[in-house]
Amino acid sequence: MSEAVTRPGITTDALLASLDPLLRAWLPRQRWFAGKGHPITDFTLVTATELLPPTSELGLLHLLVRVRQPQVPAQVTGGAPALPADCYQLLLGVRRELPPRLAPALIGHVTRGPLAGFTVYEAMHDARMSGFLLEALRMEARVGKLRFERDPRKDIGDDLAPRVLAAEQSNSSLVYGDTFILKLFRRIVPGVNPDLELPLMLAREGCAQVPAPAAWLLADVADDLNVLGVLQPYLKGTADGWELALRELTAGRDFSGEARALGRATADVHLALARALPTVTLGRAQMELIAGGMADRLDAAAKAVPALQPYAAALRTTFEALADLGRGEAQWTAQRIHGDLHLGQCLRSPAGEWSLIDFEGEPSRALSERRMPQPPVRDVAGMLRSFDYAARSSEPWATEWAGDCRAAYCTGYAEVSGRDPRMDPVLLRAYETDKAVYEVLYEARHRPDWLPVPLAAIKRLATNGPATEPH
Repeated sequence: MSEAVTRPGITTDALLASLDPLLRAWLPRQRWFAGKGHPITDFTLVTATELLPPTSELGLLHLLVRVRQPQVPAQVTGGAPALPADCYQLLLGVRRELPPRLAPALIGHVTRGPLAGFTVYEAMHDARMSGFLLEALRMEARVGKLRFERDPRKDIGDDLAPRVLAAEQSNSSLVYGDTFILKLFRRIVPGVNPDLELPLMLAREGCAQVPAPAAWLLADVADDLNVLGVLQPYLKGTADGWELALRELTAGRDFSGEARALGRATADVHLALARALPTVTLGRAQMELIAGGMADRLDAAAKAVPALQPYAAALRTTFEALADLGRGEAQWTAQRIHGDLHLGQCLRSPAGEWSLIDFEGEPSRALSERRMPQPPVRDVAGMLRSFDYAARSSEPWATEWAGDCRAAYCTGYAEVSGRDPRMDPVLLRAYETDKAVYEVLYEARHRPDWLPVPLAAIKRLATNGPATEPH
């Protein structure tokens, strides 16, 4: 059932008919579109909201569009099966003529329906349009099913020039005057998005390692609350963890001090999440379920990537060891975690302080799974794999550099948490193996040239190669 707030006389069916040919050609070219390589069979407008007054000479359409495609299996998507009808958030500008400065944002020229004769473009590249979004958040506007909300304690200025942040994957972001960054989610899933939920919780706990949300955009559709965007402080002058690690590696400089500090920051965030939200105890049944899920993902990946098959039997013993461990008397604690932690999700300030960002979790996993309590070691394993990726981007591969970073990260984590992740070697190895299997599947589909990186880790893990030892 669609909801619309548009100009009088324009129905959602007519609007969709007007845009359909353009969206069929434009959507598959976007980096955040999940269904690449598969035909679009149908569109449905979930919401269509005109954000500028009908008397304006310009138009700004906010759309939630359901895109139907044939079911895409998990071994193709690199994770959970793509839904046959994914919902995407679009911001479309409408003009009679597009000025040259906006030419790269062109979606197309409408030839039929209520928008015939107009030009439609990606509105995020238009400063006037993106400025409206910040003003709506500042004023806590409500338009149709859209709700612009904010933290009343945060001061949001009205003269912050916007710019689009380049080189993103699954979402789009606008930076306002080096003060705020607005992340707009592209693929919309009904429910509580952890990228808003967890930073809000952490802000209440006074966790300084995670930027506190200043405002957010919601859509109330069919009794489901959809999180569409989050406005957070823009951490000016910070260095992206991945780029910083590569820079230091290229210069031949030691990175273990940074890795140790990042381990401490990770533990601080984990402790704050454990205080803010309930934790659960994992016993035999839960550990067997976790191990079984890992084994199932391995089987699916081995079917999709032949290069993984020679190692599958040996890798499976890692997951069997985890299941066996659960049959003993030991118990583990699960809690809310980051869920997709790697160097690219971390920012270091000029003063040397680390921040963690992007709490969405792995986009390929179902929202319900991303919000489940999990052992914190899963985040640790993700970061260990990230150090390995950085080390193997150089020539020759800097395996000793990676080992030093991995050890320092675990040491820093233990200094704050009170427990070294390496003291649970079976659990840590299982989660690192599961992550490496995921990476093999991802690289095989998206970046075949990178496939040797996770395959090298697979070979090490399959042969029970040396892991990071506690000092």
